Amino acid sequence: MNEADKKRIGKFLSLVLRHSPETIGIELDENGWAITNDLIEKCRKHNYNFSMDDLIEIVDTNDKKRYAFSEKKDKIRASQGHSININLALEPVEPPEFLYHGTATRFIQSILQKGIMKQNRRHVHLCKDKATALKVGSRHGKPEVLVVMAKKMFDEGITFYRSDNGVWLTNYVDVKYISK
Repeated sequence: MNEADKKRIGKFLSLVLRHSPETIGIELDENGWAITNDLIEKCRKHNYNFSMDDLIEIVDTNDKKRYAFSEKKDKIRASQGHSININLALEPVEPPEFLYHGTATRFIQSILQKGIMKQNRRHVHLCKDKATALKVGSRHGKPEVLVVMAKKMFDEGITFYRSDNGVWLTNYVDVKYISK
């Protein structure tokens, strides 16, 4: 499978598994899992043709590890980033002292007034390193990286999770925990 096809199919999988499974008529269970064979079959009906081997390659080579298979590979889900109501069944985890949030400079003023909000997603996404946060921020314009005092938040009762692909998740980051 060539890189262009992997990217095109990967973007479609993100749409289906994170936001709109009804686009192709599949159902996700309460933890966001789709039946792998059902996904492949219904994607094919929408002109996204790929085999199980192709899907394994897409999952294994995705630089952000956006998707995960169940142990038997009979189910697949997005690792995080959902706008639909699912429960990833993640356990609370103590974060490191600092985490990082990448954003575009045009959003900085609002964030410094209101905090980091999850918007239409289930969680706020935070990175363990500045380099990753910089990449995230650059997707939306001129990037800026904010430092989040994650350990202090945790010590004050705020819950954190870490997704299967290493993204740190929380519900909201108050302004008092953010620095530039």
